[in-house]
Amino acid sequence: MRRSLVIVGAGPRGTGILERIGANAPALYGDAGLDIHLVDPYPPGGGRIWRHDQSPLLWMNSQAQDVTMFTDETVEVTGPVLPGPALDEWSGLDGRTFASRREQSRYMGWVYEKAVAGLPRGAVVRHHRRRAVRLTGERTGRQEVWLEGVDEPLLADVVLLTQGHLDAELDDEQDELARYAERNGLVHLPPDFTADADLSRLAPGEPVLVRGFGLAFVDLMVLLTEGRGGRYEGETYLPSGREPVLYVGSRRGVPYHSKIGYALTGERPPLPRYLGPAEIDELLARPEGYDFRRDVWPLVEKELGFAHYHRLFTAHPERTRAAWTDFDEKYAACPPGSPELDALVASAVPDPADRLDLTALDHPLAGVRHTSYEGLQDGLRGYVTDDLTRRHDPGHSPDLAVFLGLLSVYGQLMRLGDVGEWWHGFFSYLASGPPGPRLRQLLALSRAGVVRFLGADVRVTAEDGVFRAQSPTLPGQVTEARALVEARLPQPTLARTRDPLLRALHAEGVAVTAAGLLAVDPADGRVLDRAGVPHPRRFALGPHTDARGAGAFTRPRTNSPSFRQNDATARAVLDLLRTL
Repeated sequence: MRRSLVIVGAGPRGTGILERIGANAPALYGDAGLDIHLVDPYPPGGGRIWRHDQSPLLWMNSQAQDVTMFTDETVEVTGPVLPGPALDEWSGLDGRTFASRREQSRYMGWVYEKAVAGLPRGAVVRHHRRRAVRLTGERTGRQEVWLEGVDEPLLADVVLLTQGHLDAELDDEQDELARYAERNGLVHLPPDFTADADLSRLAPGEPVLVRGFGLAFVDLMVLLTEGRGGRYEGETYLPSGREPVLYVGSRRGVPYHSKIGYALTGERPPLPRYLGPAEIDELLARPEGYDFRRDVWPLVEKELGFAHYHRLFTAHPERTRAAWTDFDEKYAACPPGSPELDALVASAVPDPADRLDLTALDHPLAGVRHTSYEGLQDGLRGYVTDDLTRRHDPGHSPDLAVFLGLLSVYGQLMRLGDVGEWWHGFFSYLASGPPGPRLRQLLALSRAGVVRFLGADVRVTAEDGVFRAQSPTLPGQVTEARALVEARLPQPTLARTRDPLLRALHAEGVAVTAAGLLAVDPADGRVLDRAGVPHPRRFALGPHTDARGAGAFTRPRTNSPSFRQNDATARAVLDLLRTL
């Protein structure tokens, strides 16, 4: 009897699973018959987010050399390692290029075709260009995946949910703002994927309040400037006259840190050191559980500090007052966040600029007050300029060591599941910011008056028929506009997702984390019910779960958590299919 696997979501995660099924099938399943159904209204490989049908102006946020879909010798998987080319090797691009999303779409399409070709002879793949709207079936029997516009379901022995990033219904605040905008003839664009938002509603020359200064803002900035016919000549932006005026602010009030523009030379920090498998084991074994701020963050802080100071002492010893071996021994003995640790650092690192201060990094405008609008603009341009300079200067290579520390920490924290959105935001702010050229464009747009800065802790109100924004960075300044854009992605909660299949599962009683994510077994991705019991035939991976991985793609030779998850889940699926 031929077995059937339905994978809902054919983007990078679904494609990665398909590759791992092909890699593991010879040992676990052989050439027995297997029907694989991919359900996704978008093309397989890139899926919705990485589809070819989007603006050619939009870039990836990683250098081409840092994007791969293939395992290598560093990846700790039970299944076979099957190396393949990273994006730069496949495309012929310079490794330090930030490729367009269209180029990445081509790469993903090729990866998908290669994954299909690597399946055993008995496997047949069919792509259904529809949405999956419902999942039914008894726990011990075949599952039924219902497709939009189709009367009969797909019958599946196993179902794997890899829908990726999800649209969401408006939360209470956003719903109230949307209703206010409708009543008053205003424009309100809620959290969304910028490439899919209706930006035509933002009129040329009109002020637009933008809440959010991360990667979604960068896409917005590009589409509303170059996307409307503007162009750059050197460091000058020449407007087309079709741009709106973007007033941007956020909690931090600054853009994410620039991507680092140099390579690491010399010794890498030996990570993990203070937050590794043993520490995660101890946290997971606590019968009373753990609190992120109290129990986890101090270990994160000490790990990142170790990475920073290891690099400072080994690569820039002239800026220290002690031998690394002596500092390392004393650092190990100091409790995380303790006065003793602060005193050690102060005595061994004379320049405060060489000390790692994560609190200051997270709150760059804390206590900053400007007395004029132009003072604020000049101050923020200076901040961005300094960040660009620092992130492209190897003299500040401890920053790159902290970046490597963040990658290590992220991989370890994957085992804890849902650790809250604050950590993911902090990680993205420091480690996943825009390419340097995008921030240089931001400076040019600011000088041209197309982008204007609001400051930190921006508060938006809806009153008197307009939207208003204020920030304590410029006391007393109120900015009014008839348009408001929430420049951030929707939160992937099951309770508010627009994915009808996941909404139905939520109503039926699957386990949900405190942040609203789908809870799965960390060992293999099986969907958990509210009693913590894994479903025998349903699996899920991706950002809508607490096994979200480290993103769609990974850097080569970094023992990617996503690859490890994909391999474990693929092997569990094949084991189950073989024994049914």
